Amino acid sequence: MKKRTVILGAGESGTGSALLAHSKGMEVFVSDSGTIKEKYKDILVSNNIEFEEGRHTAKKILSADVVVKSPGIPDSRDFIIRLKKRKIPVVSEIEFAGQFSNAFNICVTGSNGKTTTTYLIYYILKSAGLNVGLAGNVGKSYAMQVATMQHDYYVIELSSFQLDGMYEFKADIALLLNITADHLDRYNYNINEYIDTKFRICNNHTSKEFLIYWADDPIIGRQIGQRDIPSGLMPFSTEKHEGMAASIINETLTLNIHSKTENIMTIHDLALKGRHNTFNSMAAAIAGKILDIRNETIRQCLSDFQGVEHRLESVLSVHGINFINDSKATNVNSTWYALECMTTQVIWIAGGVDKGNEYKELTGLAMEKVKAIVCLGKDNSKIIESFRDVVPTIIQTTSMGEAVKSAYYLASKGDSVLLSPACASFDLFNNYEDRGRQFKEEVRNL
Repeated sequence: MKKRTVILGAGESGTGSALLAHSKGMEVFVSDSGTIKEKYKDILVSNNIEFEEGRHTAKKILSADVVVKSPGIPDSRDFIIRLKKRKIPVVSEIEFAGQFSNAFNICVTGSNGKTTTTYLIYYILKSAGLNVGLAGNVGKSYAMQVATMQHDYYVIELSSFQLDGMYEFKADIALLLNITADHLDRYNYNINEYIDTKFRICNNHTSKEFLIYWADDPIIGRQIGQRDIPSGLMPFSTEKHEGMAASIINETLTLNIHSKTENIMTIHDLALKGRHNTFNSMAAAIAGKILDIRNETIRQCLSDFQGVEHRLESVLSVHGINFINDSKATNVNSTWYALECMTTQVIWIAGGVDKGNEYKELTGLAMEKVKAIVCLGKDNSKIIESFRDVVPTIIQTTSMGEAVKSAYYLASKGDSVLLSPACASFDLFNNYEDRGRQFKEEVRNL
């Protein structure tokens, strides 16, 4: 009898999972409560995969042997609770696809910096001539690639939601960049639940696997001491040298792996500027070195990497006003890094779906650098309350066109307009990419 696999959500990961399950001879059913994009519907139709859209039919879902769930669907949904009560496995795309792959997996998580670091590592491996795929929150679906184009290596960006659905999957090299309060609305507003999820990146580790982590992060530092982690530990720091796999000595990125100290490059030659990007570059360098990639290749990649769309992306200068797209900043800590990088006065476009944010850590930077805040969201009350005594001008807008025009009129020559929302995008936009692309389009229309 064929194993019945139900896929919840027919986006990139769901469609990839459906195609993989189909290729393995499983009975497949795909269910999406929204409208399925034509490009994904075409894949399902051409492979004769049964699907529904605009609803979730409980009878068809509850008859599954295994359910592959989109990371966007919370565990609190009624039919997910019913599945778990019936002891029907509910897993992520990564967990599902991992059982069909023998590739070496480099997995990146953290509250901030995941995408940049993932792309950096991918760029290093690709430049070294390795057969590598890019997956997870970026690139093509991991499951789709396992089904159609098996790679020797995968660099996988993992959100906390994906980690929640991972049990047997193992990261050969795991990277834990930082942990700050994020997505607490999905974790009962309990940061300890969120921390536990992030440490699932070490699931199934032995002494043969590696954990690369930022030693200066107070939460990670405390947790490393409290948890029994068997991995080969590879900490990095800009503050400490002793015991670090990577550190900054005399403004030089220095690696110390397998008891061998090597100077890679001066931090001034790194393509990505800012303190947070130094951390990302250090983490990527360690991963490359564990894989015995030549120093010259690592150095070249870190010096000419072009960056990631929607992450401190310079858009245009209009009449001497610089417009910067940081739409991927969906939490407070990420926005902190963006503001910390700014060398000019800032008109800050912020707001969206609040995820339990606390804005206090931004107060000092806002007081020092922000001339005005342009709120962009359906409910801006928390931002207004947090900064009304800090920033002299705060206005509210409800569309990207209105926000960009308002920011432009508030700015002076030499200022920067920074879209760094510190919030999720789903009140007014499809996702952070949609938000960032609308920003760029409206800037070009000025």
